[in-house]
Amino acid sequence: MDMFVALSDPTRRAILELLANCGELTATDIYGHFPVSPQAVSQHLKVLREAKLVVMEKRAQKHLYRLNPQTLSQFEAWVQQTRQRWEECFEALDKVLEREKQKRVKDEPESR
Repeated sequence: MDMFVALSDPTRRAILELLANCGELTATDIYGHFPVSPQAVSQHLKVLREAKLVVMEKRAQKHLYRLNPQTLSQFEAWVQQTRQRWEECFEALDKVLEREKQKRVKDEPESR
């Protein structure tokens, strides 16, 4: 499962936010935060596991979920690289626009 597909759903993003705020939670604890059926939340958790955004650990009869920091670090690195590329593009655009502005000022007839 692609990380971006997993992140495209608002319920899955809400689950990630919940885990970020609370740390480790049981599946039952997670179900209680959503107005949909436990089966629906379970499917969302499955998608998040397949995308390696969360890790599930079985302890006795409980399924405990927590964020996967390795995958989130990869996502953060991608965001940083993308932000840097955009900033470089905007800086280049600013330079072009500034040159065009200076050209216009230079080419305008002087007012008398």
